[in-house]
Order: sequence, then structure tokens, then C-alpha cells
Amino acid sequence: MKAFFSSMTGRVFLTLLLGTVISAILTQLLVEDQHYQIFRDYRDNQALERSEQLIYSAEIVPASARAAYLLSANRPGIRLEEAPDQAAIAATPSDFTRKLAARIGREYKLQTLAIRPAACSVPRIQHSMFGPSLRVWPGVCESINVRMRDGELLRLQILPPAGSVLAELSDYRMILAMFLICITVLAYVVARMTTRPLKQLAQAAKDLGNDINHPPLRLAGASEIRQASAAFNAMQARIRQHIFQRTQMLAAITHDLQTPLTRMRLRLEKVSDDELQQRLIGDLSAMQQMVREGLDLARSMDSTETMQALDLDSLLGSVCCDATDAGQQVEVRGSAKRALMGRPLALRRCLVNLIDNAVKYGQQAVISVESSGGATRIRIRDNGPGIDPSELGRVFEPFYRIETSRSRESGGTGLGLTIARNIAEQHGGTLSLANHPAGGLEVTLVLPEYYAGK
Repeated sequence: MKAFFSSMTGRVFLTLLLGTVISAILTQLLVEDQHYQIFRDYRDNQALERSEQLIYSAEIVPASARAAYLLSANRPGIRLEEAPDQAAIAATPSDFTRKLAARIGREYKLQTLAIRPAACSVPRIQHSMFGPSLRVWPGVCESINVRMRDGELLRLQILPPAGSVLAELSDYRMILAMFLICITVLAYVVARMTTRPLKQLAQAAKDLGNDINHPPLRLAGASEIRQASAAFNAMQARIRQHIFQRTQMLAAITHDLQTPLTRMRLRLEKVSDDELQQRLIGDLSAMQQMVREGLDLARSMDSTETMQALDLDSLLGSVCCDATDAGQQVEVRGSAKRALMGRPLALRRCLVNLIDNAVKYGQQAVISVESSGGATRIRIRDNGPGIDPSELGRVFEPFYRIETSRSRESGGTGLGLTIARNIAEQHGGTLSLANHPAGGLEVTLVLPEYYAGK
């Protein structure tokens, strides 16, 4: 789950989901508040009209029958009855009192009482998207003394309504749950649709690093995605052409150099000074080896060899048998026990370089193989003097040689590890060096588990 929310898809999904939910909640709150205000205004206007009708109706009823009439005419929320006592009058009439006085005329004397009815302060149940809550009625709620034209004093009470029937019938929790489900699905679909082209470009870049001849991207989707895919395909074609031209150039240089180097070697056979002859032949051999390894370096950057299923244990066993036949001390421990997708010739060249380095600089090579954590690890350890920690990162540079036993006198050109790392990276793997605590240098080759047919 943490990996999902740290990905681009998860972040777009969260942004869309939270933004939509917050907007919906704010909109719903505004709608509820507006609905409450409309209901309050409607209730106040209704109370104004009902009060006017009630006063006019009571006026035409004889004073002796007025109390009985009002008892049957009163409704919840609005009551008109005989004033039970002389209550304190407010200093200024309320807005409702002024509106009612303007409607019924000056023949009636209206006075707002200073003390409001007790029901005005009782919290009412108010339903919202967060559930029911208690809230004091904010509309008109007051007591008014009404002096009729015949001089009788009545008291008009405007009380809070019983409640909103529509609000009580609304199941906000169900509505909110359905809304969240729809928004979640929509946000996930939009996030997947938005980030899928980015994932395809990332996968294409990874495939390009493993195989320069990988098929180009299919031009599909939005115009911006098609434009980016076309640019990526053009870049891949230019890189492939550049690598091909460089390889061809180095191959031509190597081929052209072989002929004069061979003639020089033949002419050196005629040198009478044996010591000088051996020195010149040694320098010439070093030049020939450097030319060959330079071509191998260029080829290690090329991935024209077809990927195929191979048994890593068989390949490693074949390389070790060849090394043993050549008189090298090689020991293998463990096995991968799985088939991988790779380029056999390139992996063979990588393993041969690593084993040759171990034997050349450490007299023997102890190879440990294990598969765990979704990768196969091949560790090659020698018994040499190791490498200074400050030099470990530089030995992968082309033609770099440290001034110890690992020098040109031992036959190195500084390209073996560079070639091996290039091949490892072409297979999506890594190559690292470390000084073993018990002595010697340990090279770790990590290859991801590309199963056959995957």
C-alpha cells in the first residue's frame, strides 16, 4: 500500500479523490446552509401571514367566544391567546413586530415583549450530511402583545417549527457513501489513464537500456503522448545508429591495425639483440591486446545478440571448465537452479573477464552462486591484496589501472571490468566490488530473474 501511494498513480489518485471529496463536502455544506436559510425565511413569512389571519379572525369573533375560538384555531408554532399577565415590554420593537404592524394597520397596537418564550432557547434536532445535531432555531421566535380594536389584550407567540420533514427523511450517510464509492472509482480510473503513458515510457527506457534493438513504441493515445513516443523512438534510432557507427569504426581500426602490427612482429624476429627483441615483442603484444579489448568494449555496448533462455548453472559450469582446462584454479559453490533470459555470448564474456581478473591478480577464483530476493547473485572472490577503498569506484573507468600488482606488467589493459559492467547493465543487473573481510577482492554480479518466456 505504501508503494502504491508513493507512485505517480497513487499521488494522482489521492489528489483527485481528496480534491473532489473536499469540494463536494464544501458544496454540500453550502447547500445545506442555503436550504436552512430558505426554510427559515419561508417559515418567517408563513408566520407573518398566519399571524395576520389569526388576528383578523379573532377580531370578528365576539369577545365572549374568542377564547374558545382561539383554542381551536391555534396551531403549533403560532399561538394567539389572552394575555395572562403584564410582562415587560422591549425597548424597541422587533423587525417581525414592525412588519406585522405594517400589514394589519394602526388600529391594532403591537408591543414586543422583552422576555422570549422558553421554547426559543431549546435546541432542535438538525439533520445534515454529518448526522443529526442540536441547534437553536435562528428564525423568528418571540412574544408580542396585541391590543385589539375593542381594547382586549391578546398575546401572540411565534414559536420554533416542529422540524424539517425533508431533512429528517434524507439519509445523508447512504448518499455520502455512494458518492465516495463513485468518486473513488472515477479517481482511480483517471489516475491509471493519466499515468499509464508514463509507465510505458519508463518501461521503454528500461528496455532500451537492456536492448538497443528493442521494438519502438506504438504511437497511440493523446497527441502529447504520441509526440513523446515519436521523440523517444527517434532518440532510440539515433542511439542505435551511433553505436553501430562507433562499433564499425572500431572494428575497421582494429582490422587495419592488425596488418601493420603483424608485419612489425615479423620484422622484430630479425632483431639480433635478444633483450631488445623481447621488450619490443612485449610492447607489441600489449598493443594488440589493447586493440582487441577496445573492440570488445565497443561490442559490450552493443546489444544486437538475441535474448534467449539459458541455464545459468550450465553457462557458469562451461566457463569454469574452460578456465580449469587452461590451468586456472576455479571453485564453484552453490547453484542458481533457474533459467534466465539473457545473451549467452555476452554473459560468457562477462564471466570470463571476472574469473580471469580473479586468477590473474589473486591466483584463484572462488565462485558462490545463490538466488534470493528476486535476483541471482554471483560472487567471485580472489586471494589477492585487494584494492584501496578510494580506488573501488574508479576501476570501472576505461583504461584505468591502479599502481599495484594489478598493473600492465600482469597483462591488464583496464578494460575488463568496464566490459563486464556494461554487459551486466544490459541485462538489468549490477556489478560491484568490495574488499572481503578475510582478505582478497570480492566481485558481486547481480542478475534479475528474467524467467524464460517472460
